[in-house]
Amino acid sequence: MSALDDLLAALRDADATVATAESLTAGRLAAMLTDPPGASETYRGGFVTYATELKHKLLGVPESVIETVGVVSAECAAAMAAGAREEAGATYGLSTTGVAGPEEQEGKPVGTVFVGISGPHGETTAQLGLSGSRGEIQRDTCLYAVEELLGLLRREHRTVG
Repeated sequence: MSALDDLLAALRDADATVATAESLTAGRLAAMLTDPPGASETYRGGFVTYATELKHKLLGVPESVIETVGVVSAECAAAMAAGAREEAGATYGLSTTGVAGPEEQEGKPVGTVFVGISGPHGETTAQLGLSGSRGEIQRDTCLYAVEELLGLLRREHRTVG
């Protein structure tokens, strides 16, 4: 069984749902989460907010976060995840933001990635330093996000997965 299959089973077992907020992965995470049959039981929907103003307008990322630390930050990832969770009415929000390339952004090098998770017990973020092509960075970010949410579910629901 793959991590994705394990995640969907864990979400079902916990009677939980997930929503996504994506920037650098551009919808790839949503596509990954909805690929397996039965995904509609656990996936509520998602937001692809490439444009900075959409992160604020659609997900509620505070302008102060955008102005002080930028969109390539843990703070932005946490706010994106919380916004997706709230707007979609999901148990968990899962977000991706960062620099897939080919050039740096906000002074941060290609491969700087942040994954955010918002759930019933608050927000958590992880910073990744990935390498490879643009597509490889996007793929690896999605795989990491799946693993992180699965790990969180396993910790919160000891009997799950």
